[in-house]
Parts: sequence; C-alpha cells; structure tokens
Amino acid sequence: MPKLNENYQNLKQSYLFSEIAHRVAAYTASHPDKRIIRLGIGDVTLPLTSHAIQGLHAGVDAMAEAATFKGYGPEQGYGFLRDAISAYYANNKVAVDPDDIFISDGAKSDTGNISELFSADNTILIPDPVYPVYVDSNLMSGKKITYLSGNADNQFLPMPDSAVHADIIYLCSPNNPTGSVYSKAQLTEWVRYALENQAVILFDSAYEAFITDPELPRSIYTIEGSKKCAIEFCSLSKTAGFTGTRCGYTVVPKELTFPAFDGREMSLHAMWNRRQSTKFNGTSYIIQKGAQAVFSPEGMAQCQENIRYYQHNARLIADALRKKNIRFFGGIHSPYIWFECPNNMESWEFFDYLLNHAQIVGTPGAGFGENGTRYFRLTAFGTHENTEEAMERFEKLF
Repeated sequence: MPKLNENYQNLKQSYLFSEIAHRVAAYTASHPDKRIIRLGIGDVTLPLTSHAIQGLHAGVDAMAEAATFKGYGPEQGYGFLRDAISAYYANNKVAVDPDDIFISDGAKSDTGNISELFSADNTILIPDPVYPVYVDSNLMSGKKITYLSGNADNQFLPMPDSAVHADIIYLCSPNNPTGSVYSKAQLTEWVRYALENQAVILFDSAYEAFITDPELPRSIYTIEGSKKCAIEFCSLSKTAGFTGTRCGYTVVPKELTFPAFDGREMSLHAMWNRRQSTKFNGTSYIIQKGAQAVFSPEGMAQCQENIRYYQHNARLIADALRKKNIRFFGGIHSPYIWFECPNNMESWEFFDYLLNHAQIVGTPGAGFGENGTRYFRLTAFGTHENTEEAMERFEKLF
C-alpha cells in the first residue's frame, strides 16, 4: 500500500474559487430567470489587443513552414521574449539580465512551484490575508507557516517584525486581495530585513501594470540589494489579458546564492533552471510570440488602454462604496477593491446575501485568511455596463 502525502489533509476541503462556483451553480439552478453579474474571480473580459493577436498569428504562421517550424523549445523561454521583458524592465529603470528571466504559463504556477527549492525546515512568513496558493503550496509539502497580520490599522501592508525570524517571505504588491501597494521606503525595510536574516523574498508583482504613481515601485528590483534576496514573479494575465493564453515570467537573479549544510554554495538560479528543465516543457512558441508583441511599444500602449478601461470600473465601485460610507482599500493602483462587509456581516454570509438579493458574485475575504473574515473583494474586470448595473443594485441594498 502506498504511503500518501498526508500533508494534503491540512488543506481546506475546497479551493476558494471552487466553492464560489459551487454556490453560484446551485443558485443558478434554482433561479434560472435571474441574471448574475460576476465581479468575483479576477478574470478579464476584454479581448486580446490587436497587436498581441498579430504576434500570435505570426507564431502560427511560423509553424506552417518547414523553414520556420519550431519543435521543442528552451524550457527557460525563447531569447526573443526574455530580451523583450528585460527591455520592459529597462524602460521602467530597472536592470534585469535576460538570462535571469524564466518564461512560464503564469505566476500562479511559479509561486506554487518555487517552494520545491526550499526544505521543509524553513519558516515561511506569509501575510494574512493572502492569495491562497502561497499557503496551500507550502502546506502540501509540510512547511511551517508563520502569519503576519495585515489589517486596517496598517493599511493591509504588514511590515517586518525584528522579533520574528523568517527564511522565506511572500509579498504581493499591488496586493491580491486587498489592492494595497508598498512604497519604496516600505520595500526597502523588507529588503533590509531579508538581508539581515539571510531570507528570500518571493515577490509577486502580477498587477504592477496597474500602478500609475511613478513613486510606487513596480518591481522589487528598484530596491538596492534586492537581487541578493528576492525572486520576482509576474504575469501577462492582467497586464495583457492572457488569462486564457497563459504566459508569465519569473526572475531569479544569479546573485541569489546560499551555503548548503556541507559548505558548498548553491545557486537558486541554477536550482530553478534544473527544476524547470526537469518538470516543465516550456511555454508554447506561439504564445511567446504573442507575448513578444505585447512588450513592443505599440503592444504596451494597447494594453494600457485596456487597463484604463478596468481602472474606470474600479472607480465606479469605489464611488458606490463612498456613497454608502463603506470603508475600502485598493481600487487605485489595483483592479481589486477590498471593503468591510456592511452590517457587520461575515464574508460568506455577505456573499450569500449579495448573491440572493442582488445577483452579484464577489469573493469572500475569509477565503484569503482569518483577517479577511469580515471583508469582501470585488474586481474591476467586468464590462462597464455590468459594473454600472452591479453598483446600482448594490446601492439599493444599503
């Protein structure tokens, strides 16, 4: 009889978004005449930009000719895309070596899989509330998690505690689910803490394209010393609407080295390269051609136009909450709006209330951790029309 990984028993029975889908399906089955507006899961609604489509077509056409056909590609990603991403960083005044960039099918995969590089003896520091993948992927391998409280008092931007030691630190900015963004001074403090504790920061910047204030960091690598202590994850899902075409990237600097127990120096860059070469087939050439087009000047201009569309939706949601004097966070440099549940409801109670009385689907804060129990998340990724109608329904309830 096989011995199973019993750490799976430590996971919640259902993944957050699976439970949401189950409840919505049950409601729909019993109320087929009701039109549901979904502002829950952070999936985009606008189609891919014309420039990205041109890039995808170029990739398809290349596969139709023997002279340009591509078979197995490099697991790390094609050089043309790694160079394009490096240039994108340079445009934001951040130097990133193309060789440090690994192309993937999205930040979710990489933020989950990166835990394989670290032993179960490490202490993992994770803010609460938090994107569930950070927690679940570590529970699956039996790692010890210490939670750092994000709350209204610290604007859901917890800072390091010198009395707490951590080996691995998960940070997300702009944050999912709260929409809060770390300042340069705050990230500098985190980098200082990591260097002093010989820790690694796993920095998720999937929503960096929503930042409009030039004073707010879009990359951890704007902070001096960060290449000695930080891995950065990013995704085209929100930057370019690639939720269905799947493409992201992870930066693992060669400066990230640590001694093994036997005294030999180990490189996280080399380890991640070995892991990807062994367990990952690489991202499709066609998808990478589409991504290359995204990072061109024309491609980025089109993506920013789509982002402005979603930012307008965020303002609609924020305006409705202000009218009802409901305290909220995010919605400015993030597609997420995180707010206190009205009438002191708990988040799953409010989820059911909103679904049953207004046919609006959001995301209960409890799914992101204990500190989200009385909070709720709405996303700006709907259409203008649906967002406007949803907020009209919302305002009638309170």
